[in-house]
Amino acid sequence: MMKMKTEREKEEKQEERGRLEKAERGADREREERAEEKQERSSWTLLTDKQSESVEEIRTAAESLELPAELPIEDLCSLSSRSLFPAALPASTEDVLLKGFKMLGMEDQRIETAQQFFSWFSKLQAQMDQDEGAKYRRTRECLSCYQDQCDSILTDVSAALEHLDSLQKQYLFVSTKTGTLHEACEQLLKEQSELVDLAESIQQKLSYFNELETINTKLNSPTLSVNSEGFIPMLSKLDDCIEYVSSHPNFKDHPVYLAKFRQCLSKAMQLIKTHAVNTLHNLTSQLTKRDPMGVANADNAFTLYYVKFRAAAPKLRALIEQVEQRSEKIPEYQQLLDDIHQCYLDQREVLLSPSINSTITDLTSQSNKDHCALVRSGCAFMAHVCQDEHQLYSEFFSKPTAKLDELLEKLCLSLYDVLRPLIIHVVHLETLSELCGILKNEMLEDHVHNNAMQLGAFEAVVKQMLEDVQERLVYRTHIYIQTDIIGYSPAPGDLAYPEKLQMMEKIAQSLKEEQMKLMSPDTSFSDVQLEDPESKKVISPGGVEGSRVPASVSPADLHGMWYPTVRRTLVCLSKLYRCIDRAVFQGLSQEALSACIQSLLKASEVILKNKSQIDGQLFLIKHLLILREQIAPFHADFAIKEISLDLKKTRDAAFKILHPKAVPKFFRLNSHNAILEFLLEGTPEIKEHYIDSKKDVDRHLKSSCEQFIQQQTRTFVGSLEEFLTKISALKTMAIQGGPTYNLSQQPWAQPAKINDLVMSTYRVMKTKLPGTLQSMSLYLANKDTEFILFKPVRNNIQQVFQRLHNVLQEEYSGEDLQIIACPSMEQINLLLSVSK
Repeated sequence: MMKMKTEREKEEKQEERGRLEKAERGADREREERAEEKQERSSWTLLTDKQSESVEEIRTAAESLELPAELPIEDLCSLSSRSLFPAALPASTEDVLLKGFKMLGMEDQRIETAQQFFSWFSKLQAQMDQDEGAKYRRTRECLSCYQDQCDSILTDVSAALEHLDSLQKQYLFVSTKTGTLHEACEQLLKEQSELVDLAESIQQKLSYFNELETINTKLNSPTLSVNSEGFIPMLSKLDDCIEYVSSHPNFKDHPVYLAKFRQCLSKAMQLIKTHAVNTLHNLTSQLTKRDPMGVANADNAFTLYYVKFRAAAPKLRALIEQVEQRSEKIPEYQQLLDDIHQCYLDQREVLLSPSINSTITDLTSQSNKDHCALVRSGCAFMAHVCQDEHQLYSEFFSKPTAKLDELLEKLCLSLYDVLRPLIIHVVHLETLSELCGILKNEMLEDHVHNNAMQLGAFEAVVKQMLEDVQERLVYRTHIYIQTDIIGYSPAPGDLAYPEKLQMMEKIAQSLKEEQMKLMSPDTSFSDVQLEDPESKKVISPGGVEGSRVPASVSPADLHGMWYPTVRRTLVCLSKLYRCIDRAVFQGLSQEALSACIQSLLKASEVILKNKSQIDGQLFLIKHLLILREQIAPFHADFAIKEISLDLKKTRDAAFKILHPKAVPKFFRLNSHNAILEFLLEGTPEIKEHYIDSKKDVDRHLKSSCEQFIQQQTRTFVGSLEEFLTKISALKTMAIQGGPTYNLSQQPWAQPAKINDLVMSTYRVMKTKLPGTLQSMSLYLANKDTEFILFKPVRNNIQQVFQRLHNVLQEEYSGEDLQIIACPSMEQINLLLSVSK
């Protein structure tokens, strides 16, 4: 029985173990199913961030709960093995079971049977399920509370939003009303500002019109003075009013107010004009009372005519400056300024005219015969007057006027009217040329050039005077050329060549000897000659004066030895060169040189007839060389263009149309019509040709030199040239088929005849050659010129003797050559070199 009980207990224990295992497996299955459901639920519902945080907090709180103490040890161990937070194990199994039974209310019961066990187990399982669901129920209840609170909050929020919407609508309504009110206020302010601006604009515009009464009252006031402080501002205000009213013609009553303002302006300008005119008239009357005759002496002239005016200038200048500033914009002011100018200039003319006329009369009486001094002093006086008047004018006015120059020119014409009759009666070229120098150099280039602004009127009068002097100079030059050059009748002494030159050479030689004596070592210190720089003469100790003649200068080069027409021509050109225009000078120089050349040709012919041919030729060469040398410094073209009308074609066409055969051609209607041919063929031609006096001098000089060379060659070897010419003609006839010849058999070519011819030629050369060279030295007085002129003559002589030597060597034998005894080339060259 005991074994059966034991076996039965064993079986029961095994069955209980099986049931526990099944219960555990079922519990595990249930937990897995619940976990799956949770996963499904979590997959079904998407939690927000706040919900997820709440769940996490709940999970954390749930995990920190202690396990039930009534669980068996095995379950506790199995649970603790799977728990994340292990719980503290009880001290013993009995304590655990005791606590579990206490929790189930079965601490007094015993489990003796399987049924009791299963009953206990089911209760335990139910308790466990209830404990496990309690966490979720509490969580759900908590979440429900949270949901209720959230719903309450949402309800409150919705109510708050509704209140906010209402407030927003009310705010929009109030803001709209406020904006409308602000716009209305701004519009009212704008209208107010526009009205204020309009009122100010009207007031500003009316201010110009309101000034009329004020200005009119001031102008009509008997105490008003142009020198008062309020006159200039009133004048400026009046100008502004006129300008404003004129620029707004659309205003009401525009013509009326403009006329009234212009009337006020006329009154103001009349006051200014009256004041200026009265001031100037008072100054003039004061000065004329001091000197009723209107003539001031040199001492008080400056005080009378300038100091008084300059003292009154500052007060009057202040008014005139106002007028000048407005004269460019307002025509009335320009007219007022012109009137003041005219009054000022009239008063100055009243004062200056008598004084200037008196001064010019005094200068004329003092320098009646000295025209140059009169012109110089008169022009200097008028230049000072012009400068003083310009300076005085600048004291009153700041703007220039042409009327001042007109007045000064009128005053200068008084000098011109006095000087012109004197100028046109001057006959001396020296005086006229000096007058040109004074007017051109001293007045125009010095005075006017340095002060052109103040001397404009003076310049015009001086130029007019200079033109008169130049015109008179040209006229007198024409007469001078006709009378003193072309019409010059030489005196016997003028043509006394070579006596004049020989006499001057003797005088020069004697002076040279005296000079050498004075410079010798035996002379004392007191005998040293003195030179006067002005007269350019040598003053000897004894007081004897003589021309300064350097040792290297021949008497032929002295101006006194020149032919008078040459001297006059060169002096005339030197005076004209800087006095007249270049074009006029070129014409006069051409005329003067042509006349001088003609006079030299005539004088040369007279000397050739009276003396010798060489004297006439050397005289002409000498003076032509002087002319060419002296006209070289003139920087002018001595060529002039002459225009002539050639009527040769017109004459031929007239003869042709008057021919009887041309009468039927009058009525032809083709190109052979006689009248048409006359018009086409009978047109006169204009021809231009140039006359160059410098080239004319060179041409005559060249011709004279060539004639001199040919004449001297004929003089020395003319007979030999004739002899050689005969020989050349004889040879030519023989070459052209004539009879043969033997030169030594010819009567005129026999050795004795040739000897006589050669000896006579040699004697002529030996006797006449020194005289020729002496004449050349006497006339030309220049070694280089003598050498150049004599060189062709020497070459011609050498060539003739060389040809003679060649002919003699060809045609004559040695015996004949000894009979002829022709000088050798060395002898001829020696003779020419010694003579040289």
